[in-house]
Amino acid sequence: MIDQQRRTLLTGLLAAAGTGLTVKRAAGKPAARLPNIAPFRTPYKLERRILTRSGVPGSFDRLKVDCPFVFENCGRYYMTYVGFDGIGYQTGLAESDDLEHWRRAGLILRRDPKNPVIRYNIAMMSILHEDGLHSKGSLIKVDGRYVGAWHAYPRPGYEQGPAVIGLAFSEDLYHWELTEPILRPDPAFAWEAGGLYKPYLIRNDGLYYIFYNAKTDKQRDWIEQIGIATSPDLKTWTRYPRNPVIHHGGPSAWDARFASDPCVVRWGPWWGVYYYGFANDGHARDLLALGLDPYHLTKVPEIMLNVGPPGSIDDTFAHKPSIIYAHDTLYQFYCCVSGSWPHDDRAISVARSRPWNS
Repeated sequence: MIDQQRRTLLTGLLAAAGTGLTVKRAAGKPAARLPNIAPFRTPYKLERRILTRSGVPGSFDRLKVDCPFVFENCGRYYMTYVGFDGIGYQTGLAESDDLEHWRRAGLILRRDPKNPVIRYNIAMMSILHEDGLHSKGSLIKVDGRYVGAWHAYPRPGYEQGPAVIGLAFSEDLYHWELTEPILRPDPAFAWEAGGLYKPYLIRNDGLYYIFYNAKTDKQRDWIEQIGIATSPDLKTWTRYPRNPVIHHGGPSAWDARFASDPCVVRWGPWWGVYYYGFANDGHARDLLALGLDPYHLTKVPEIMLNVGPPGSIDDTFAHKPSIIYAHDTLYQFYCCVSGSWPHDDRAISVARSRPWNS
């Protein structure tokens, strides 16, 4: 998610770079034995918005929608998403029968003026689910309840202040019980001292993982990178001591400034982390890193989802990935942004591994 200063920075860099800048170097050095990347690709964009701002006065998503998380539950597809109303983030739910046509299903996490943590914002980013690259993303219950991961910013506005991460539990997806924050920015770790962003929750071999991105504590020119915390019981969390596990890249890399918003999949022995990179040309694109364990990841030397041409729905950003497999097809949902802040159009779209007319 990109706060007002973050947006101003992106817009300024985009204006400075124009459209002529070519990023010549990949996000990271390729490993000697990366697997075949073809199963991870989704080159065919739908080229239209599937969920847009409502424009309805008083609605939680009046101005913008953002941060899709798509999953299957009880034979139907769902998407949590974040809406912005000019005050802060709240979390909505949408549903679909075919992953192409979506309808709103309501507000499921709302701000609470009496709660100092979620007084202005509450953004659900992921729910515990099947994480196989070729799984349909079905939800997994723990002790009879779904488990979600959220983050919240302490001040009103677009991502204002250092955010914290917490969990939420539900029996029906519509009513959630929130925990106290489980992770707060730690000034002892410079890479995350400025605040925490998207938490992505998975479980593997009895251990829970939260992948999250965080920012350095700078008002300008900060860096965003990705780290991991783990827990045996969803209560006690331990940061990986060698965080971050995905660093930002060099000056000409696709992720020169930000390596952000992780989406984690498993494919055979491989751990895959889709994420977005923000480059010095002012664009954000979805990228991929792979490893045989979650702590040692190699960046794939290609863009997994690129921005579109001028005038397209994603000519500024094509970022914030969510992966699901259905109908023998891999789908990548993402936040598409066209235009420049503060008049940009922020919505949700999708790409997939086979053409849309097939």
